[in-house]
Amino acid sequence: MDIIENLRKQGINEILIENVLYFRKYYKLESNLEDRVSKSKKYFYGKDILSMTISAILEEQNILLSGPKATGKNLLADNLSEIFNRPQWNTSFHINTDSTTLIGTDTFIDNEVKLRRGSVYECAINGGFGVFDEINMAKNDAIAVLHSALDYRRVIDVPGYERINLHQATRFIGTMNYEYAGTKELNEALVSRFMVIDIPAVEEDKLMLILRNEFEDADEEKLNQFAGIFLDLQLKSQNGEISTKSIDLRGLIGSLKTIRRGLSPSLAISMGITSKSFDIYEKEMVQDIIKTRIPDKWKSEDIFPSMNLNKALL
Repeated sequence: MDIIENLRKQGINEILIENVLYFRKYYKLESNLEDRVSKSKKYFYGKDILSMTISAILEEQNILLSGPKATGKNLLADNLSEIFNRPQWNTSFHINTDSTTLIGTDTFIDNEVKLRRGSVYECAINGGFGVFDEINMAKNDAIAVLHSALDYRRVIDVPGYERINLHQATRFIGTMNYEYAGTKELNEALVSRFMVIDIPAVEEDKLMLILRNEFEDADEEKLNQFAGIFLDLQLKSQNGEISTKSIDLRGLIGSLKTIRRGLSPSLAISMGITSKSFDIYEKEMVQDIIKTRIPDKWKSEDIFPSMNLNKALL
């Protein structure tokens, strides 16, 4: 099933899907950029969120994905690149991300000084989707570039650089999580340049859908216990009893993959969930929650009863 069929399966309005297909046809992808289009093995699930993001992008809007940890913000950004068949450039913001990272910097090539283009520059001229990961960690020098890139005039005009006109297919997608250390409040001028989409915490139905699609050969009842671990930890975090470190969907999926490989569930869940917290008291709380769901006597065959060694080696 390709990503467009997945949209239909989730019940996305057919008019939106037809508009997406027209967008893909109108803005044809150059062959040298095909390797930059995300090829997702996983899909974001959420009809309303997908409908909002697709509608905004079709109307030449930039979007800001806000939400707690493990809600699929980056997965959604990757899916959007594939849905619209556009190349993607990803920028992770940190203390060293500045205007030269985004626009480019002079470098010495073939005995002459040339501009080594940054992610925003490449995205702007090639009609790409630029993903700004953890945008609320951006420092002021980088924000000056973002203000220009996200403006309705669709022109990047930063002093010291040439004027860059944005390709009509260019869109920017920001992601943010207020719970991470080092983040700050976004200024009003920057937020106003986005359509903001708040992604809610993962609920049981959605979580089980994700796990079933990833692990079709798992025992349904046992898989439900692993989902319960995630939901229990999420609730504890929302109540302020533990941090968000152990609420890791990637870690949960990674644990199940190692169990399918033959590792015992207790060791696998320790790697993927328990050991993400380095506070002894918090780690003990996480272990207690896990023990109520996963008995020590469970083996990998209990989770994956039809496990085939030859298949696992592929």
